[in-house]
Amino acid sequence: MSAVLSVNGLVKRFAGLAAIASLDFAVQRGECFGLLGPNGAGKSTTLKSVLGLVEPDAGRIRLLGLEIPAQAREARARVGVVPQADALDPDFTVAENLVVFGRYFGLPRAVLEARLDGLLGFAGLAHKRDAKIHELSGGMRRRLTLARALVNDPEVLFLDEPTTGLDPQARHLIWERLRQLLAAGKTIVLTTHFMEEAERLCTRVAIIDGGRLIAMAAPADLVASQIEPHVVEASGDGVDRWAREQAPTLAARVELVGETAFAYCTSPGQAAAAAASASGAAAATAGGACALRVLRRPANLEDVFLKLTGRDLRD
Repeated sequence: MSAVLSVNGLVKRFAGLAAIASLDFAVQRGECFGLLGPNGAGKSTTLKSVLGLVEPDAGRIRLLGLEIPAQAREARARVGVVPQADALDPDFTVAENLVVFGRYFGLPRAVLEARLDGLLGFAGLAHKRDAKIHELSGGMRRRLTLARALVNDPEVLFLDEPTTGLDPQARHLIWERLRQLLAAGKTIVLTTHFMEEAERLCTRVAIIDGGRLIAMAAPADLVASQIEPHVVEASGDGVDRWAREQAPTLAARVELVGETAFAYCTSPGQAAAAAASASGAAAATAGGACALRVLRRPANLEDVFLKLTGRDLRD
């Protein structure tokens, strides 16, 4: 594989504060690369820098063999972008939105008309060809935005939180469409707050915080290397006592968040059994009311993300 995007020593400051602090990564042709981080971590600034919309203070960016920002216009002609906000034109129909957007790339109308059926079919919007934007559901608008980003047959697709606000059905449909694009040889750069989305789609992910790269690998490799393999979650009355007195003797690490304790284990059986036993004892004392609710599950990318970036809110 060859890199379609390389970022080396990227620095961007705003009002003297570093939004990006010497960031390095490369995206290989044909992969789905996830850029993950809490709010304010520098993801959007990184994407804007890569697309030539923000000029960095230091570093080098090459996209499709072109220097950014010097050759950003040429590079943008060969990529597609799905922004966080759909920004569809309400005055045009579904089909007209695709045609008008395609004209920005200098594509002849005959070429655009020939691509319409395929794009509408890909988005599942053939039956909405002549509908206005206000007639579409949120999921339909998001699929139209994805189809619009493909109108110029891009080599690289940049997706900024593509499924935020969608119901599970719409989210799964978009995931399936993205898998089709990957199977067809497209390269995808994805930012998302849905760790499940990153685990399902991404070949590799980079986690950034404070504008710095803190981890990068395949999702499964990050889970294997960064965190214990199993999690026991216990919640309800008495969980603080269980987390303080019993869990630390059975788990490698315990976090108490509100009324839920997360016990990270290599062997979860004893921790789960102890939580269930504590729940049974408390229930007997309380006259039958269940005190602790216990869930045993494998560790996942979200656990890694929270371990590396913390649980504090980022506003």
